[in-house]
Amino acid sequence: MNKPLKVLLVDDDLDFLFQQRVNLEQLDCEVMEATSVEQALSLVESGSPDVAIIDLMMDRMDDGFVLAHHIKRMRPGTPVIMTTAVTSVTGYSFDKNGGEGKDWIKADVILPKPVRFEQLKAEFRKLGL
Repeated sequence: MNKPLKVLLVDDDLDFLFQQRVNLEQLDCEVMEATSVEQALSLVESGSPDVAIIDLMMDRMDDGFVLAHHIKRMRPGTPVIMTTAVTSVTGYSFDKNGGEGKDWIKADVILPKPVRFEQLKAEFRKLGL
């Protein structure tokens, strides 16, 4: 019997958290939720997630980048999927694989919001989860 996938879900949008938690629980995932960087780091320390799904903009516009950096430092093997509405809000697009200087982005995947659950499942498969 496989153990459930432990997912750290971090976003300050409670509706997004609820929607994603319901979907993830249908996949028999164990979901740990946080609404801030501080809460998320506490869960990373105590919970050892198998994957983290984090929002880019929370209290501060760069919270997701900061959190991804800390997760990768604390648990280097943990895949990080970053979600963001920044493109629809600002017109600026972050592409993990495009252009010079993107190595500072510690997320493994960047998904634009709204995130379709089929898209998230496809990324899980690509990451070997």
